[in-house]
Amino acid sequence: MAYTPSSSHTSFLFSCLLTFASFHPHASSAFPFLTPLVFKLLSFTCAFSFALFLQAIFTRLSPLPCYLIDFCCTEAEGNVAVTEEVYTKFITKWRSVKESNLAFQEKVLLRSGIGNESYAPMTLLSKAEDVDLQDAREETENLISVAAKRLLQQVGIEAREIDIVVINCSLFNPTPSLSAFLVHALSMRSNVKTFNLAGMGCSAGLLSISLAKDLLKVHRNSYALVLSTENITSNTYFGNQERSMMVANALFRCGCAAILLTNKRSYRRRAKLQLLHCLRTHLGADEGAFNCVHHLQDNEGKPGVVLQPNLVEVAGSALRRNITKLAPSILPLDELIRVVLSMIGKKVFKSKDVKVYEPNFKRAIDHFCIHPGGRAVIDSIGKGLKLSSYDVEPGKMALNRFGNTSSSGIWYALAYCEAKGRLRKGDKVWQIALGSGFKCNSGVWRVLKNVERSECSECNPWLSSIDRYPPAASILQG
Repeated sequence: MAYTPSSSHTSFLFSCLLTFASFHPHASSAFPFLTPLVFKLLSFTCAFSFALFLQAIFTRLSPLPCYLIDFCCTEAEGNVAVTEEVYTKFITKWRSVKESNLAFQEKVLLRSGIGNESYAPMTLLSKAEDVDLQDAREETENLISVAAKRLLQQVGIEAREIDIVVINCSLFNPTPSLSAFLVHALSMRSNVKTFNLAGMGCSAGLLSISLAKDLLKVHRNSYALVLSTENITSNTYFGNQERSMMVANALFRCGCAAILLTNKRSYRRRAKLQLLHCLRTHLGADEGAFNCVHHLQDNEGKPGVVLQPNLVEVAGSALRRNITKLAPSILPLDELIRVVLSMIGKKVFKSKDVKVYEPNFKRAIDHFCIHPGGRAVIDSIGKGLKLSSYDVEPGKMALNRFGNTSSSGIWYALAYCEAKGRLRKGDKVWQIALGSGFKCNSGVWRVLKNVERSECSECNPWLSSIDRYPPAASILQG
């Protein structure tokens, strides 16, 4: 079929002709039916329209950004602070608890680096083994609804404006799903796109961010609400046989983070952060890595999360592989050249004395938010990256104040940096998440504006306690 130019195409071609003709010294003679003044006005209008057209083409073809407008971490929300005394009373409520196992869990708690202000569900502490599905549901539904409502209220966006919802909770997966509950609780639109990630472990927070980022690439002018949490009520180990399952009892606590993302370019000056890189590493093909964190039952049929002794070693291996792929994207050129030259030197001379250069990541990253899974893991990562006590402070303080809140832990660490007034425009933040599978995920963000301490809202869980942290040098030094 023959091509017939539309009126819009004809108008555009005419404007292009006028635009280019206006640059010719005798251009007006080509249009004798136009007066010089009218010709100049039309030329200016067409040139301006052509510039707008080029800008629209450029905007359409350039990758969509991923801005973090704001985030919110829950604090107590009706839960109980787990002091050493509260934890001991909780364990003694168990039926047929052994004295040796009681002493073991108290020992793990004392060495964990967790203080007396982390939280656990009131129903769990009072009912212990008698908790049921409804108790577990109430714990998680309360956390995610409070976090989401508080965040949306803070940024001034209605729930019906949300286009994408991603929720991750590893060990609690009711029907209807948690994402369905949130749609119901906040009265969201019927065409909202919802996703519920389960079984992904403590690293799932950045997996959710990665999924939301990919969705924002194809759905223009959208808001994505991401929630990361874990359920404590339904996954506490009440057995006496497996001490590897008892470790998780002493480490895990209540927590939830809500993050609001968008690809709207108008938020360039209003958003807090922009996602630069999101990298995932999965060691599931390795037998030892796959089994180091497992949800199992003991011989009596009591479920619990097994944390194997090789966890720190596996975490280090996963981080090294993750860094190998991430480093070329974030390190300065001279650091990369040093690494390459040292690798060539080691290959040529084949000597044990020639070591591969370990890059200085502090030249590329200003703030490190390490997953607060345990003091040993944080120390291991800090040592491997040659970080100072100042650099690992956010992760250690998040662990001390809130415990291991699973996938939301890296957001409590970021909230610590924010409450301390550390985030300045242009800074780069590296979030490092580790979890079962075994997975290591990295998220690198650029700070888009200065975040002052006085600007912290109720969305920041450190608001009332930041001046008391760090409480003691011994906590940072391990």
